[in-house]
Amino acid sequence: MRDKTLCVKRPDVSHEGFASLAIPTYRASTIVFDSAEAYANRSKRGPDGYTYGLHGTPTSRTLEASITALERGLRTVLVPSGQAAITVVFLSVLLPGDTVLIPDSAYPPVAGFCENYLKPRGISYRIYDPMIGSGIKSLIDDTVKLIWTESPGSTTMEIQDIPAIVAAAKSRGVLTGCDNTWATPLYFKPLAHDMDFSSMALTKYVGGHSDLLMGSIAVKEIALHRKLKDTMRMIGMGVSPDDCALALRGMETMGVRLAHSGRVALAFARRIAERVPQDLVLHPALPGAIGHEFFQRDFAGASGVFSLVIPPHAEAALPDLLTAAQTFSIGASWGGTHSLLAPMTINRAADPHAHAGTILRINIGLEDENDLWSDLEPIIAAVATAPAVAKTA
Repeated sequence: MRDKTLCVKRPDVSHEGFASLAIPTYRASTIVFDSAEAYANRSKRGPDGYTYGLHGTPTSRTLEASITALERGLRTVLVPSGQAAITVVFLSVLLPGDTVLIPDSAYPPVAGFCENYLKPRGISYRIYDPMIGSGIKSLIDDTVKLIWTESPGSTTMEIQDIPAIVAAAKSRGVLTGCDNTWATPLYFKPLAHDMDFSSMALTKYVGGHSDLLMGSIAVKEIALHRKLKDTMRMIGMGVSPDDCALALRGMETMGVRLAHSGRVALAFARRIAERVPQDLVLHPALPGAIGHEFFQRDFAGASGVFSLVIPPHAEAALPDLLTAAQTFSIGASWGGTHSLLAPMTINRAADPHAHAGTILRINIGLEDENDLWSDLEPIIAAVATAPAVAKTA
């Protein structure tokens, strides 16, 4: 071969005797075939075969298999974000004329997708009280094809009665799914509770370092896996092998990170609850929290995210207090090594239990606990200060 060809056609190198603990990063757009016949019959390889880089490499398949094992599922697909995981489920099982039920406590872009994308295309949605439990059966009519859950709820942290919702859905032949990002499969396994879809934002605890975007959907039925893969293929959706490698690396420390951040977060929540009215501290592991009995029954532990309701008298001081923080950063997302504070404005339509107004979401990372508490102290003091009572003449 001539030099220019040798620059491209690499010699075979033996892998014999080489074994690494690190997962190789296989990057590919083109997948090559041994023969013209193999290429012509590539569609027969099925969703689990290698046909084109967009649809998977050994790196992404390793991550899929790792998540499947944690979820106690049959197959997993990887998508570009946690929101994409939810939308791919919806797009895979809903047709014009169908209805999806979503909890009032779900990640806000879920309702936005339903209102702004599904609804104009003839797919309806209804928002339900996340604490409805078995009562959800009254909302199921012949058009309902999917019930979505998120437990605990985004920011307001309600734990749903998943077994009751699943039982009601199965009695009517309706599919169910759960956004399980907060707990991860280490602390809650939706598929083990007979849910059909378990989704996560791998951006959070699996990635673990605030430097990748990815989502996953695990299932325990091969037909549902095929539906998901068909949808992803038709819309040209895939993930980067480099991001998969980062997720695999992050997963190796997820257990110790989750245990640490969960322990510190719960200790802080208890400490804060001694200073302010307990109903202002939204952590499902606290007695009196909404759905606490379901948390005790169904969950193996708590992660590092909880919320603090900011009463009206403290709202004006909050921006300066957040800006003054030295250890916490201000930003969206969570689940990484850095602790974050994120003020959220909550408006709920169907959840009579939810606090409205400003809620501060607190994500505990890996910094020193005393430094973190020093940042929280002035915020707690502002919340704990009773509002002045106007004097009457």
